[in-house]
Amino acid sequence: MQSADVTATFCAALVDEWYELGVRVAIVAPGSRSTPMALAIAADSRLVVEVFHDERSAAFAALGAAKATGAAALVLCTSGTAAVNFHPAVVEASYAEVPLIVLTADRPPELQGVGAPQTIDQRQLYGSSARAFIDTGVADDERSGDWRELARRAFFAAMGSKPGPVHVNLPFREPLVGITRSLPPRDSRAPKLAKPAVVGTETLAKLAARLSGKHGLIVAGSGSPDSGSVMALAARLRWPVIADPLGGARGDDSLAIRHADAWLRDTARASEFRPQSVLRFGALPASKVFNAWLREAGAEVTSVTASPSLIDPDRLTSMHVVADAAGLCRDLLGVVDSASPEWETKWRDAESRARSVFAQLLDDEAVLSEPGVARAVVAGLPAGSQLVVSSSMPIRDVEWYGGSCQRVRVMSNRGVNGIDGVTSTAVGAALSNRNVTGLLIGDVAFLHDTNGLLALRERAVDLRIVVVDNRGGGIFSFLPQRSTLGEQRFEQLFGTPHHVDLLMLGRAHGIDTQAVTSTKELTAALKVRGPRVIVARTNRDANVAKHDDLHRAVIEAVRGAS
Repeated sequence: MQSADVTATFCAALVDEWYELGVRVAIVAPGSRSTPMALAIAADSRLVVEVFHDERSAAFAALGAAKATGAAALVLCTSGTAAVNFHPAVVEASYAEVPLIVLTADRPPELQGVGAPQTIDQRQLYGSSARAFIDTGVADDERSGDWRELARRAFFAAMGSKPGPVHVNLPFREPLVGITRSLPPRDSRAPKLAKPAVVGTETLAKLAARLSGKHGLIVAGSGSPDSGSVMALAARLRWPVIADPLGGARGDDSLAIRHADAWLRDTARASEFRPQSVLRFGALPASKVFNAWLREAGAEVTSVTASPSLIDPDRLTSMHVVADAAGLCRDLLGVVDSASPEWETKWRDAESRARSVFAQLLDDEAVLSEPGVARAVVAGLPAGSQLVVSSSMPIRDVEWYGGSCQRVRVMSNRGVNGIDGVTSTAVGAALSNRNVTGLLIGDVAFLHDTNGLLALRERAVDLRIVVVDNRGGGIFSFLPQRSTLGEQRFEQLFGTPHHVDLLMLGRAHGIDTQAVTSTKELTAALKVRGPRVIVARTNRDANVAKHDDLHRAVIEAVRGAS
């Protein structure tokens, strides 16, 4: 074959193998050197293929698609600094354990180190953030029998016991446009993905001894199993469940604790809720109040994760189990004993009172507050929707004030908790399955990723974006900088007012955009098909006062139950 035909066939073989393994979404950033792979991706009608002008946005869109589906997504760019712009999303995917196959086109060896344009050293470009680095070399038809194996290596590294991004570097020689010939056959004997670990009887017995008969607590964070598995175990143990919205247990069950952050701020009474044992699934909640309280509780902590990685900044875990969490919950049902009924009653009563307070103060606001926006977004999206929530204040407001999340699936980029690429992540999630997708985001994060709006109107996705516009960095108003710095210096470095008309910004992209001021207006706006941008303007200082008022009301209500 001619070299261009070899390259075209090589790329088509990789794409075909990735599809057979389970890849369904490919995000392409335009460029010349990436032409052979771009053509192979576009020619496979089985894939969802979208083009993003900006590489940084493209990579976060692939991240969102992979996060929403659990399957590795492809993202492709040309050579040079285009590949560097993938780096923030690669880092997030690494720490959040999201599978990505990152494809960077490159110049061939003879153009390296001689000043060729758009040529940098792309070897190991993403460092330790990549689960593997594969340089394919220039395609050679004498090695066509290895092509599918190369694709499998990349896929299994991305989807392995510790999922994450894999970097595949693709040196292409000109000419870049060729004809795809017959693909090498698939190997029916190729290995499959390993099944989740099963806990042995000895470990199960040891774990049961740590849980049985004690005043305990289940923490269901991001990566926890389905609600049914967790709540069945909670009922058997008579333990409350700290139900993070990013986990699977935040429903209406009275043992699903949604608002403990509020009453645990009452230092005089927080000790009454201290557990003896904690069973933690997945990641920790965002709440500093809860995490500090847990650190001081002195409980015996058992952490269960699907991968060998463990998020444990306070080093509280004394037993780490790597297992399929849902299966472990089922196995524990028959071997654990319950706590006393008074323990669960104490938590149920406090949660019931907190729910009543928040419903009364937030469910029908004539003037929207930021907690009210978060609560209304969770409640207002159609059943079966997915909701992407930005880091900083939005994820905390959903965690602290949001109601049941059983109707929606909540996602957030909490690998490194950044605010970059959030809109693009939501676009990618929407593209992956065409479900109704909501996005709750602050104004600074929204401005950080305006390129996520590029061509959104043409993407045929139902994305409903709610922007909380407090004209700056609202989370800093809760930190010591607000009270220790003068007004001018605080606003310069932390408040950072942007003076951007977000309504005009949305409309500049041809997207339906509106402002809302009340719960009723926001709820009505959320019922309208997207893509659309909904802006809720708030005041940073008033927001701090609102949070304080809400927490004070819950503390008083819970004290009344004691």
